[in-house]
This record gives sequence, C-alpha cells and structure tokens, in this order.
Amino acid sequence: MSVLILCSACGPLTPLKKQTQQNDIFPAFSYEGHRGARGLYPENSIGAMKTAIDLPKVTTLEMDCHITKDNKVVVYHDHYLNPKFVQYTDGKPLTGKDIKGIIYNYNYVDLAQFDIGSKRYEDFPEQKKVPTNIALLSDLIDKAEAYAKEKRNTPMFYNIETKSKEGKDGEYHPNPQEFSDRLLQVVIDKGIASRTVIQSFDKRTIQYINRVYPELKTSYLIAGGNEKSTTELIDELGYSPFIISPHYSLVTTRFVEDAHKAGIKVIPWTVNDKKEIEKLKALQVDGIISDYPNLF
Repeated sequence: MSVLILCSACGPLTPLKKQTQQNDIFPAFSYEGHRGARGLYPENSIGAMKTAIDLPKVTTLEMDCHITKDNKVVVYHDHYLNPKFVQYTDGKPLTGKDIKGIIYNYNYVDLAQFDIGSKRYEDFPEQKKVPTNIALLSDLIDKAEAYAKEKRNTPMFYNIETKSKEGKDGEYHPNPQEFSDRLLQVVIDKGIASRTVIQSFDKRTIQYINRVYPELKTSYLIAGGNEKSTTELIDELGYSPFIISPHYSLVTTRFVEDAHKAGIKVIPWTVNDKKEIEKLKALQVDGIISDYPNLF
C-alpha cells in the first residue's frame, strides 16, 4: 500500500495502512443518518450525530463539508447561511451580508455568531430545537468517536460529502484538489479513513481522490432526473466507485443489478418513508440514507 502525501500546503498524511482496524469492514447494509438525523435534530451538528448513534440500527453517519476562508473544514450543507434555519445567537434574524452569506467568505471564528438549531425549521417540524453552532469536522469526529465508544461495541462509519460544484471554484469553495486534501487531512489525522466514504455530485473531487488516495472509498452521488445507465455513469466518472448513490426515485432492479455486476454498491438518498425503505430493500440496495433514521 502506498504512502499518501497531501499537497504541500496541507502537509504529509499518515499512511492509511497504519490506520486499519479490526472493525473497518463496511456494513453488510449501511443504515445512514442523513446529516446525522436531520428530521430529529439540527442538521450536521454534533447533537445530530449523537442522536443517530443512539439508534441501534444506524451504522453510518452522513454529513456535508465546506471550507472556510481560513481553510477550516466545517460540517454544513448549503454554500450559504440558510435563513430557513440560521439566525444570530441572540435570536435575531440574519441581516445584510449575512442573509445567504457564502460560507467560504467567513473565517471559522466568525461563524460562531450564528445559531443553526434554535429557529423553527418548517420543513422538519419534529426537529428538536436547541442552540447549535456550525462544527469543525475535527471536533465532530472527536465527539462522535467518543460517544460511539461509550454507547456501542463497534465504531461508526462515516459518509462525508464534498460540497463543491463545477464552475464555482474560488467562489463557493477552493479547487477540487485543495478541497479534497484539506478534508482528507482531517479524516486521516483522526484515524477514521478506513471507515470513511467520500461522496460528491462533483465528480472532479472523487476522481482526484481515486487517483491520489486509491485506498479511500468514494461514492458518486446522482441527482434525480438522471437518465444515464449505470454503465454510462461509470464511463462518465472514468472508474468504478465503491458506491453509486442515486436519488431513490432512480432505483430499479436493472440499476441495482448492473451496479452489482460492476462490483459497485447502491445506496440511495434521501428516503423518509418506511414503505419506500422496505421497497428499496426488496430491490437489493446496499443501504439507505434517511433524515429519519428512527424509521430503520
């Protein structure tokens, strides 16, 4: 196994072979809490991950990452401060430049002024309301690892999305190489690389990771409305990822069979209906991503 080296701006990585653990075999079926447990607790927060860990069927913590102006890796989905659920810590609504302010334009210390958990989020009425800050990926991993060790016999797996978009380099995020390197610096430093999948709609990031960090698992996210076959998606990507993760509406028997023939797992997103979960399991998918992991 090769020794992985990050870009010079980020420093050397720890060889992945030194991180292999006894419990790093990917789950036979990956039950994934979307953004932790978005339907139950403020999304992408440490508390959301703990909520998912408390649910015995959940095997995998799904989350999203951005890079800040000062090159910190934070756990957050939208490229902007979403006024649907973000407010100031004093309870006031966002104003001025902070209304849909771009995460990449803030230093991490500046993000401490925002609360992502107290405001009622109309899309998720069951979500617990609690003051919550945007977390560093490193802190979230530390807390999740410690909590899982306390609550479980085996560690959690992680499914981490690079929130990058072609045409937005330098505006919403750094270029795919720098984005990937900075995120993976955290993952590898924290010793969870063998239990981590990096996913993205932006094929540039996972193509880079597959080329430079071949030991790491990757997942190709596919948006709803896709009309390409599994074979066409693999050809488009240029390699066979560990997982193809389509919108659940795209999953058919043929889609799953073709992926399995290519040695690729199928884990659809985001499935919030128990009957739909059972329907997808009958199609022999390899996991489910849900905002409501209590449905598993």
